[in-house]
Amino acid sequence: MSDTPKPPDVSLQIQIDDDVANGQYVNMALLNHTETEFTLDFIYVQPHQPRAKVRSRVILNPKHLKRLLAVIQEGVSKHEERFGPIVLSEEGRH
Repeated sequence: MSDTPKPPDVSLQIQIDDDVANGQYVNMALLNHTETEFTLDFIYVQPHQPRAKVRSRVILNPKHLKRLLAVIQEGVSKHEERFGPIVLSEEGRH
């Protein structure tokens, strides 16, 4: 038996403001990076409009981005198992 004490269970309570909980619809994302940060811009583009607006910007360090990528890949796999393949258009935009 180990004499090493177990760390106490820590629960994290996450709060979300109403406007954030409602979410934002986006149909475009841009990714930029430096050696130490990745910046994700989520954008809504209206058809036939010359301008688009960034709805949200998220800045992550490389380790967090890689973890996020893994979670997204797992989520897409589970979605496709349940609902079938997600087919991209030839341009890869839709």
